[in-house]
Amino acid sequence: MSDCFEIIAVKYATVDRVRKSNFLLPVDGDPDAAMALDFFVWLVVGNGTVMLVDTGFSSASALVRNRQYLVSPVESIRRLGHAPEDVKDLVITHLHYDHAGNIGDFTAANIWVQDREVRYATGDCMCDPKQNHFFSTDDVACLIKRLYEGNVRLVDGFHELRDGIELHRVGGHTDGLQVVRVRTARGWVVLASDAAHYQENLVKENPFPAIFSLNDMLEGYARIRELADGADNIVPGHDPLVCTRFPSAGVPCVHAYRIA
Repeated sequence: MSDCFEIIAVKYATVDRVRKSNFLLPVDGDPDAAMALDFFVWLVVGNGTVMLVDTGFSSASALVRNRQYLVSPVESIRRLGHAPEDVKDLVITHLHYDHAGNIGDFTAANIWVQDREVRYATGDCMCDPKQNHFFSTDDVACLIKRLYEGNVRLVDGFHELRDGIELHRVGGHTDGLQVVRVRTARGWVVLASDAAHYQENLVKENPFPAIFSLNDMLEGYARIRELADGADNIVPGHDPLVCTRFPSAGVPCVHAYRIA
């Protein structure tokens, strides 16, 4: 078998919500029942690779947006044994504030993002407050600065970053949202990010209501099922169930869970 990678999900923040706010369509049960939304980044290691999928947001953004901040992604990565300069590749699934902050802390990394996402985040869609409020202008500016410095790699749809790590554009939540397919000891795992905020969004095909293209989002559900070796190998982007589905990484003072 070809070489495999290990994946660790790192929870760095959370916010309290209610069920009806997490689904486009009516929900089963009490629509006002509590349903937290957790925030993660994902560390991928193996075969000489240290890669981070998404970079989270800062403590300052947590204050502005009223999120409960736990441990910063950068500090969590340190406690897991990797200095920021060890990370040579950053995959940014999309440019929303909770996925693309802290880019400036990883100065040694190349940044992999869909060209279509950069165009979306800097184009006329950002004249619409309903779309632009999910972005931080400071984060987008940092990405553009890194682009000018030559550290950004623009992806067009599909890209094999290396043997066993693939990037696939699915869109839906944003125009250039990409998922990450990783070969592990348990088979191909898909880090779905916001292609499926919760496992329930995917299972019931009832999307999270922050949507750029509903058609792309629904097609994305089918696509990530095709890419993963089974439903248990799809990792949703914001689901607290990640913290119970997968075992703790066993590192003190870090909210980290071993996906594979």
